[in-house]
Amino acid sequence: MKLKHVISAAILILFSFNASAQTYLETSKKLIERVLPKHYRSFLTESIISNNGKDVFEIESKNNQIILRGNNGVALSSALYYYLTEYAHCQITWNGTNLNLPQNLPKISQKVRKETPYEYRYYLNYCTFNYSMSWWDWPRWEKEIDWMALHGINMPLAITGEEYTWYLLYKEMGFTDLDLQDFFTGPAYFSWFWMGNIDGWGGPLPVDWMKSHFELQKKILNRERALGMKPVLPAFTGHVPAAFKKKFPNAKLKATNWTNGFPDTYILDSEDPMFALIGKKFLQKQTEMLGTDHLYSADTFNENEPPSSEPEYLSKLSARIYDGMSQADQKAIWVMQGWLFYSDRKFWKEAQTEALLKAVPNDKMILLDLATEIEPVWKRTEGFYGKPWIWNMLHNFGGNTNLFGRMDVVANAPTEALKNPKSGKMNGIGLTMEGIEQNPVLYELMMENVWRSEPIDLKIWLPKFVLNRYGKVNQNALKGWEILRKTVYNVPQEKYVRDGAESILQARPTLDSSSRWARTTLNYNERDLLPAWDEFIKATPICKQSDGFQYDLVDITRQVMANYALPIQRKIIAAYQNKNLKSFEIESKNFIALIDDLDRLLASRKDFMLGPWVNSARKWGNNSKEKALYEMNAKDLITLWGDANSPLNEYACRQWSGLLSDFYKPRWEIFFNRMEESLNKKTQFNLDKFNDDIKSWEWRWVNQRKDYALTPIGSSTEIAVEMHKKYRKLMAEAHK
Repeated sequence: MKLKHVISAAILILFSFNASAQTYLETSKKLIERVLPKHYRSFLTESIISNNGKDVFEIESKNNQIILRGNNGVALSSALYYYLTEYAHCQITWNGTNLNLPQNLPKISQKVRKETPYEYRYYLNYCTFNYSMSWWDWPRWEKEIDWMALHGINMPLAITGEEYTWYLLYKEMGFTDLDLQDFFTGPAYFSWFWMGNIDGWGGPLPVDWMKSHFELQKKILNRERALGMKPVLPAFTGHVPAAFKKKFPNAKLKATNWTNGFPDTYILDSEDPMFALIGKKFLQKQTEMLGTDHLYSADTFNENEPPSSEPEYLSKLSARIYDGMSQADQKAIWVMQGWLFYSDRKFWKEAQTEALLKAVPNDKMILLDLATEIEPVWKRTEGFYGKPWIWNMLHNFGGNTNLFGRMDVVANAPTEALKNPKSGKMNGIGLTMEGIEQNPVLYELMMENVWRSEPIDLKIWLPKFVLNRYGKVNQNALKGWEILRKTVYNVPQEKYVRDGAESILQARPTLDSSSRWARTTLNYNERDLLPAWDEFIKATPICKQSDGFQYDLVDITRQVMANYALPIQRKIIAAYQNKNLKSFEIESKNFIALIDDLDRLLASRKDFMLGPWVNSARKWGNNSKEKALYEMNAKDLITLWGDANSPLNEYACRQWSGLLSDFYKPRWEIFFNRMEESLNKKTQFNLDKFNDDIKSWEWRWVNQRKDYALTPIGSSTEIAVEMHKKYRKLMAEAHK
């Protein structure tokens, strides 16, 4: 009798495996067809068993076809990308793709097998969903999920449409639409709404948006799961509507203010009986509508301090948060962003951190060391006190567009941590950037770690990257990249630099050399970057057909031009202070001309254009009122980040065509006109009056209706060469 049960169980397991394999094999075949519409028939997919729960893939040639094997869709997709990069010398990035495969695909001399040392490969930051993804539709999401699978991602954060689940739950709890009107933010600000930082800003949110994005979330989750990914869904953090205090007057609420300029938000005390009840109801409703993979994201004190630093209080707090999850799902695993331990180390000392973490069972929590490439929190927390944790590259803040990164750190530090006996239970790596679609080399490099347990030799990897990107071996391009590695991509670990630096062009006009968020101090000397530009210009005749090269040429040209703005601005300020009107006029015209030239350069690549961002926002609107609301959200996020008096202005600034010509340039023109007027009248320039006036001007700009170009104009390579002829000698002189 027992034997029959064993046989039946074995048959059931085998049937389940076969059914699952059939699903991911079919899904993977469709991915291959999307990626390689002309060559997909040359690839066959087969299933294999994982290695101790960790993903594995194999590749071999047989009968003029390429056999791809994997234990799930992510492994199979990774096998495809390994073949494309290692054998066909191709590349797929956000900013330039090379898929020029020969008709007869390269053969593999002997079978290749790769096993990953990492159970989890995490992807996304709450902020990414707004700084980059606010206006994405399904075709764009489908493309991104393909990219994720090709690069080995199996643990994506999945929070699109979360607001609709909350809307339904609060309606069931008796809240009216009027009660919730000032709760949900506009679409560009969900990240900070979800993290409990702000309410209402950029709203009121139309219910149609909630419904449409809930449907989008279902498509996202279905595709991710079909590929074998385990999406991380949201959980309750205590953030409740302001109307909660009227509906439940006895509830224990704490008012908290994230930053000046935004109203208080309300956090329900975890001691309140309703905390666990709401947490349970939310997960039950979410699971009912979307299913679950038992991974839940919750960050109760994101850039907000708890009311007490007593270890006992913090232990009870985290225990209650997890209790709310486990009541709804006994298999729940809490995935916590470790940002609080990085951003507020004055509060989160050893005793507080240990107390918060140890109250939850080790197998029920995963920590994200959110900015490990900047400052490894695991080193000062004994590897997060026994919790499994993930090594992440944050890299980008605010979706800014600078050339910047820690290439040597990313090539070496993950495997060093993996082998360090003090690193505890490191069981994953990931990408937690605030914004994507920039610096593609850093993301290709980071994900190279997925299928290896040894450091990456950049002397081997970088030439391969350049070959795959441009489809050619070119010594000038290689020399250019070596200079980039030693300049823009050479920031030491444990040295905090916010996204490198921004250009003075993007700062609210100032007499200083920087502003709060537009910091202009670079991690390299400006003149040291110029030879890289020279090498890219020399490589242009050979490499100009490459999409990736065109992007890179525009990007480095953009960077040196953006850097050059600072010495011109300093000359302008010096001329003003010396009351030299003639010099002031010459240099201010040079500054405006630089903006015009940079705008024209960036208009040649869709990657650097304002128009698609604004247009994709307006497309979600069902009527003129909704379209206007979404346009305002789109323009506000990347400029003021709030109202006219927002302290976050320029945090998410971008060097984009359209934004330069229509926002940054007019601001500087107004500034220069006021300064020139004061010189002519021999009066004191009133900077305070200017700032008050320009804030009003900026707010009008955010709220005005305007269309921007959607189609690139001109040849990227020709304009870059033109800029090199015009500015190269001037830059060398300015950066002495």
